[in-house]
Amino acid sequence: MLTTPTPTDPNDLLKLENQLCFPFYAVSRQLTKTYQPHLQALGLTYPQYLVFLLLWEHEQLTVKELGERLLLDSGTLTPLLKRMEQKQWLSRRRDPRDERSVVIGLLPAGRALQAQARDIPAQMLARVGLTLDELTTLRTQLTHIIKQLT
Repeated sequence: MLTTPTPTDPNDLLKLENQLCFPFYAVSRQLTKTYQPHLQALGLTYPQYLVFLLLWEHEQLTVKELGERLLLDSGTLTPLLKRMEQKQWLSRRRDPRDERSVVIGLLPAGRALQAQARDIPAQMLARVGLTLDELTTLRTQLTHIIKQLT
């Protein structure tokens, strides 16, 4: 059973250094900032890159599936997808089996970005300074936390 250590001063729990949220916030900001030059070279934002990672893997997904996997609601995802469609990276169409569902599919220009993005994960791994085993362990722990919070 896990227990929280009892602080000698009740205000210790309110110190920034004792917060779980701050390291997550700081690493998220710094990691996104580190991705930025790589993505700018491709004309992508970080959220667009995340959409592409899923589409490069699956070729097409519904807006609902994208939202579930990216933890984004359709109000956030729809404008992002519309901008990507305007750049002719992807298509949006109603699913003929369910008119309420919108299917997102890769277009040739979006597919072509995959080759240009291929080196980004290795560059980021080198920049972070973790081994593959360390990265796998960390990702497993973070995925567990995400599941606990959603």
